[in-house]
Amino acid sequence: MSKEVLGPLAKSTFVLIHGAWFGGWCWQRVADILQLAGHTVFAPTLSGVGERSHLGGMEINLTTHVLDVVNEVRWKDLRNIVLCGHSYGGMVITGVAERIHQSIASIVYLDAFFPQDGQCLNDMVGIERPATGMIPPIHAEQFNVNVADQEWVNSKLTPQAGACFSEKVLLTGAAHKVPKKAYILAVVDTLPAFQSAYEQFSQTPGWTTYSIDCGHCVMLDKPVELAELLMKSV
Repeated sequence: MSKEVLGPLAKSTFVLIHGAWFGGWCWQRVADILQLAGHTVFAPTLSGVGERSHLGGMEINLTTHVLDVVNEVRWKDLRNIVLCGHSYGGMVITGVAERIHQSIASIVYLDAFFPQDGQCLNDMVGIERPATGMIPPIHAEQFNVNVADQEWVNSKLTPQAGACFSEKVLLTGAAHKVPKKAYILAVVDTLPAFQSAYEQFSQTPGWTTYSIDCGHCVMLDKPVELAELLMKSV
């Protein structure tokens, strides 16, 4: 692996948040690269999915997932973190910033939703989903996952609580108070909400924007390139 991939000498703590129906497992390739460079990485699985899918019958919503991450940071005494959220994870990290933005040195939205006050994810995609019960996952093919990984990814995806998509957020704009902010767009068949966020932040002082030529699951399709961008966001 090249010295360029290994990144800067300064070591950082990365907290990586997956998207809907996924789990912390999806970050392993990126985590391996970051750890090889000497960084510390946490990639928690949110309540009710992945290896925590046994909790799926409980009352889980977006607030639950925000608290999953807030408590990950607080109970492990993490400071000056680089917080990255993918897709639905953008909703989560926006809520996390509302509670503990002082602990975040850099926030990165990876092909992710950036909600406005009073919005839910369903609002942002124009889809009506049940607010109760479990929502089946979208297939890997629809995420434009590379062909070699599609069967494996489909075997890992789990249903997710509908309230995660229907709960509206209450925001004061704390994410904008984080010292360093970045948005990374995956350009292949991107959603209008992601393209809009990318264009908005390309024109917003204090934000850095990047694009990667791949499908939505950047951590699977382009892990080396993504790790490099994350290390640039330190």
